[in-house]
Amino acid sequence: MKLRPQRISGERARGGGVALALYRGVMRALSPSVLRRRARNGKEDPSRLSERKGVASRARPVGTLIWIHGASVGESLAILPLVAALLEKSGRNVLVTTGTVTSAKLMAERLPSCAFHQYVPIDAADCVRRFLDHWRPDLALFVDSELWPNLILETHARGIPMALVNARLSGRSFRGWNRAPQLARRIVSCFDACLAQDAEIANRLIALGARGVRIAGSLKADVPPLPVDAEALRAFMDAAGVRPIFLAASTHNGEEELVMRAAAELRKTRPDVLTVIVPRHPQRGPEIESSAKTHGFRVVRRAASALPGADTELYVADTLGELGLFYRAAPFAFLGKSLVIGGGQNPLEAAQLQRAILTGPYTENFAETFRVLLDAQGEGRVHSAEELAACTLDLIADPEKCARLAAGAKRAADSLGGALATTVKLTETLLAHHAAA
Repeated sequence: MKLRPQRISGERARGGGVALALYRGVMRALSPSVLRRRARNGKEDPSRLSERKGVASRARPVGTLIWIHGASVGESLAILPLVAALLEKSGRNVLVTTGTVTSAKLMAERLPSCAFHQYVPIDAADCVRRFLDHWRPDLALFVDSELWPNLILETHARGIPMALVNARLSGRSFRGWNRAPQLARRIVSCFDACLAQDAEIANRLIALGARGVRIAGSLKADVPPLPVDAEALRAFMDAAGVRPIFLAASTHNGEEELVMRAAAELRKTRPDVLTVIVPRHPQRGPEIESSAKTHGFRVVRRAASALPGADTELYVADTLGELGLFYRAAPFAFLGKSLVIGGGQNPLEAAQLQRAILTGPYTENFAETFRVLLDAQGEGRVHSAEELAACTLDLIADPEKCARLAAGAKRAADSLGGALATTVKLTETLLAHHAAA
């Protein structure tokens, strides 16, 4: 594997030229209106909107600067152990970029000293150039599936070593990139190395033209268990009492309706069950509350500072950063973005806390992880609200079986670790080659 960064030249430099020119023209024309619309919808931080245009809100620190970019909450949380490991050597700083308000808030709370957050510039060439002109990173790590053409090509053109780590490429994304194969090859070949989460992803990256592809597993398997406020957990458990809890975590639009159908079916046999819905996007709490009331549930929302009462049937946990609390409160969890087409959510957070896992059929974003976990459990896949209700009732009625599935999930999660050490080793190698160049 050739680790020394090389400028794109020859055929690869011309590859996808028409598609790239079209993309750049569209981004240049539409990015201002896109940012305005996102700001109106609450998806941008108005006080930091200039960062999205490539204008830094702080000075570049002196010394080595490692830039790590991830899309959102999941990716940014996954890289926290990596950030800590890279900062063990003195004279280093880590710049973490993401694109969502929620991830920015979490990074402000959880990044260690010598690490800081900025919003990633929108993928317009002038914004990206301003960003790179200011920060001048010594190394760039792109996490998961963040393949922004201008960001990648401009970084590579400056001779900055680059790696795609914790790489994930769904079948849908792979098919999309295959419609522009020359552009895809031009982009993925910018990376000096790619650490894929599993063999299927590795093969997709190789097919697109990526170099230095290796299988490293998922960084999320090496993340410490989700944190919890012990007092908040105690208060919730006291309020819930001895009632069985049906937890639906990280649900998406269209999925809550199916969870409510399952909850209604479940209550025919277990009227004492408390259904807890933790939406992936907390701002959807009022919408979910309204829908639950329409379906006849007695419902309260956590964001309204409410705890479940004795008559509460459905609890909407629409707060940020409390998923660790609800995983500890329930012995099993249904993971969302899987009953509706979406690709699934990370199951390792629940498995690490020794919780049994239920999921829908659409889990291609974490296909290998779910395969390993569900094989260890022996079951857990559901295809409808009715199947979800039946599996939930089974686990509530048989605590020993639930504990057995949870122990299997925990063992499987532990077996998937190791990506952190591989990623740190690659990062150190890239930095050493860059310093010697």
